[in-house]
Amino acid sequence: MIRTPLRPLTRILSARQKGENPDAIERENIRLRHEQMRDRQRQCAEGRLLVMGVLFLLGFVTVGVRMGLLAASEPEEPRASATGAAIIAQRGDIVDRNGRILATNLVTNALYAQPPLMVDKAVAARELARIFPDLDEARLLKQFTGGRKFIWIKKKISPEQQQLVHDIGDPGLLFGPREMRLYPNGRLAAHVLGGATFGREGVHAAEIVGVAGVEKTFDARLRDPATAGQPLQLSIDLTIQAAAERVLAGGMKLMKAKGAASVLMDVRTGEIISMVSLPDFDPNTRPAPLTKGFAADSPLFNRALQGVYELGSVFKPFTIGQALDLGLVTPETKVDTRGPLRWGKFTIRDFRNYGNSMSVAKVVIKSSNIGTARIAQEIGAERQQAFLRSLGLFDRTPVEMVEARGSKPLLPANWSELSTMTVAYGHGIAVSPVHLAAAYAAMVNGGTKVTPTVLKRDGAAPGPRVISAETSARITGILRKVVTEGTASFGEVEGYPVGGKTGTADKPRETGGGYYDDKVIATFASVFPTTAPRYVLIVTLDEPSVQTLDEIKRTAGWTAVPVAAEMTGRIAPLLGLPPEIEPATPDTLTLTSN
Repeated sequence: MIRTPLRPLTRILSARQKGENPDAIERENIRLRHEQMRDRQRQCAEGRLLVMGVLFLLGFVTVGVRMGLLAASEPEEPRASATGAAIIAQRGDIVDRNGRILATNLVTNALYAQPPLMVDKAVAARELARIFPDLDEARLLKQFTGGRKFIWIKKKISPEQQQLVHDIGDPGLLFGPREMRLYPNGRLAAHVLGGATFGREGVHAAEIVGVAGVEKTFDARLRDPATAGQPLQLSIDLTIQAAAERVLAGGMKLMKAKGAASVLMDVRTGEIISMVSLPDFDPNTRPAPLTKGFAADSPLFNRALQGVYELGSVFKPFTIGQALDLGLVTPETKVDTRGPLRWGKFTIRDFRNYGNSMSVAKVVIKSSNIGTARIAQEIGAERQQAFLRSLGLFDRTPVEMVEARGSKPLLPANWSELSTMTVAYGHGIAVSPVHLAAAYAAMVNGGTKVTPTVLKRDGAAPGPRVISAETSARITGILRKVVTEGTASFGEVEGYPVGGKTGTADKPRETGGGYYDDKVIATFASVFPTTAPRYVLIVTLDEPSVQTLDEIKRTAGWTAVPVAAEMTGRIAPLLGLPPEIEPATPDTLTLTSN
């Protein structure tokens, strides 16, 4: 661009010849130049205003179109999530080992309100409070009149409740279809299943997520659309579970126990056929966790898996089995049982005086603490720890449930010689009933370790060997004699040879240390049939007591054993085990003639 000079030479010369002032020419040129600059600036400003006006217009049009689309669409509860993230409501079924439904989905409806569309908010609040007694009429009315555009009223309602809401006739009360988790058997296997709740929620769908048990452990698999048509099959048998729960609940009530647990396990595969913990709950209406007190006081607490207890004399067969396997003793070897046995300032006593000596088999049959402790001294701490570790008694149980994280056994901080003696008869070490079941399975199945599971297995390869088959057979025979000759005499079941071991351990105080004088954990670990072991049954009662003619009995022989015997008699036929009929002797035969 070539700018016009302010003082052009030709005009200056011409002006001077005419006698005019040359400065006037410069001032005029400056004025014209300023006018041109103002014109250019005005045009630029007008262009910018035009562009801004167009942009504002487009913005208003976009907002208006979006508002129109929202007004024409179905209402949806706002949620903090990624835009466009779909809610996957479908969840796979859970079935028992025979394919019977344990958990499934049910199509239902959610109830919500849009106050701007409501005709009579006071009447709606009053009628809703009548239909749903847990709702407060005053609170509902305050919500309806508070300026909110969307209000959840109920996340799931029954068809009958839906019809009653329809009858109110208010257009501001609306329904959204959704799926909910249903447990058709109610409390049955509640601790195994755990429960589910809603995750992300929308008007037309709600995400179902597991919160405990196998629902939590296999949450990703159950929610995976690729496996939605394939149910999760558990090792639990619904029929056996129902029978076990009924018997255990009756026994718990009869023995005045605070809580109870039972575990039925296949000794060959480690499959848990039944797992019961009482008190229990209904997963359809899962209660809230405790916010104070002790976890074991909650019905959500799984005593069979999370309950880590000193289980007492049920540990004695482990000590005897190891000693037999090491060749340190035979079942007939005599053991010094003179007592009390003193170690430093500590004293080990027997329940009663068993004399100066007894055989190794009798140590288990009569449950001698002193005899077991002396055998443990011969084994030694190092070998004892290695053996118990091989049985899985040092680690969390690998059962496929989130509660297994809390099943870490409690071991002596310093495994001294005293610890070796007390652990030998089940004191100073705390494990769960599931731990105990797996360990007993290894002791009686021929001597191979099993891995406990709540999933059905078509077959399981034998685990590592922990004792020889010969030792396993000897231990099984000794356990049988505990029932026929020893502390578990109430454990006999007609037609089914049962073996087992009782355990009565003083219950530790929750605070302050020490043990209660009048509270125990009573356990009976049994195996049946002893002729060819198939199943291990653990029954544990928390603080049982039964009144006899002259005194209160708390030992396992009086409390846990009869409950386990009743349970075995109920479930053995259901397991397909035929009763074993003993051949009659000639003295019992009666001759008849035609």
